[in-house]
Amino acid sequence: MVAKDRIIFALDVGTVQEAHKWVRLLGERVGWFKVGLELFSSAGPAVVELIKANGMKCFLDLKFHDIPNTVYGAVRSAVKMKADMMTIHISGGAGMIQAALKGAREGALSCGISVPKIIGVSMLTSLNQDDLGDIGIQVPVKEHVLNLITLARENRIDGIVCSPADLEFVRPNIPDHITVITPGIRPDWAAKGDQKRIATPKAAISSGADLLVIGRPISQAENPVEAVERIVREIESL
Repeated sequence: MVAKDRIIFALDVGTVQEAHKWVRLLGERVGWFKVGLELFSSAGPAVVELIKANGMKCFLDLKFHDIPNTVYGAVRSAVKMKADMMTIHISGGAGMIQAALKGAREGALSCGISVPKIIGVSMLTSLNQDDLGDIGIQVPVKEHVLNLITLARENRIDGIVCSPADLEFVRPNIPDHITVITPGIRPDWAAKGDQKRIATPKAAISSGADLLVIGRPISQAENPVEAVERIVREIESL
């Protein structure tokens, strides 16, 4: 895979106008743009249309988590926007995962487009062992994540999101055709921020990540284009 195509730039902005600025600036320098809750709540489907109209791939990161029938309907409706991937929470259970996959297939068939990948979120990178205890999960982080990815794998999910700290035991436990997406990416020269379990781009890919979600190390850099180029060179050095 070409190095730049491994980079998913997180459009963590509040308006479609700000998103447009980043798409113009980085459109030829990264492989994907991620649309999360903040931007989608503000701009809605228009921002996905903006990304696709500029010939870019869109990662719709809304992390659907509800009863199976609701998630089925949400995914089927979301397919109409032509996003290339979208997220659900694995913790929604087997029935919800299957409902999401069914919604993706049926939505794509009704629109005559390719089926988007359904990506399961394991454990948020902002959480650690203490946080698990706060929500009543008493098993170690490793066991919790393994339980989730096993559930996702057995239900034939297309990809997973996991912390770079978990890659060493996640990648050996899932087949190669399942895409592994890793947030919490912080180059050595970038601030850590609120992420608790992080890795450099080179370390994450070496441990088995396919795609890297990167936001603030690029968006908060004095020269975002130069920041992307530094990350690309780091990936190419593998």
